Amino acid sequence: MTVIPGELIRLRPMEPADAEALWRWNSDPEVMRWMQDGYRQTLANVVKAIEGRERNGYGDVLYGVEAKADGRLIGLVRLHGAEPETGIAEIDIYLGEKDYWGGGYGTDAMRTMCRYGFEQMRLHRIQLTVVAENEPARHIYRKLGFVEEGRLRQVFRRDGRWHDQYLMGLLEGELR
Repeated sequence: MTVIPGELIRLRPMEPADAEALWRWNSDPEVMRWMQDGYRQTLANVVKAIEGRERNGYGDVLYGVEAKADGRLIGLVRLHGAEPETGIAEIDIYLGEKDYWGGGYGTDAMRTMCRYGFEQMRLHRIQLTVVAENEPARHIYRKLGFVEEGRLRQVFRRDGRWHDQYLMGLLEGELR
C-alpha cells in the first residue's frame, strides 16, 4: 500500500473498511456544510462505491487522510480531472472527524497532496472552488499559496440561499 507521509498525517488509498466513516461524515450536516453533498446514500451503497472505484491513476487520485499520532482515518483528499497535456488538476478535501478540526491536519493534508501533485504527477497547476462564506477553508488555501482568481456568482445553494464561490489556483513553485 502506497503511503504518502506529511508532518501530522499520512495519505493512503481508501479501503472498503473506510466506508462506515465516510458514510457517517456524509450524513453529518456540520461536516457537509459547505460541500456539494447530493443525495444521502445507504452504507451498503457507500461500500459498493468504494469497492467498485477504479484504482488511483493520473486522472483521479483519492487518498484517505490518517492522523499519524493514532492512525485514525480523519478525512479524504482527492486530485481529479488531471490530464498530462494540460498539467492541471482540481483538488478536494474534507476532514470528517470534527475533533481534528483546527489542529493543522487539513493544512498538512493539502500541502502533502499538492506536493505529491507537483513532484510525482508533474502538475503545473492545482485549482479548487470554495464557497465565499467558508472563511476557515479560504484561510488555509491562502496560507498554502493559493490565489483567488475569480468569483462564480450564486452557484452553491444552502439553507434556501444561493452563495458565491471563489476559484483559487496554485502554480508549481508557489506552494508554501
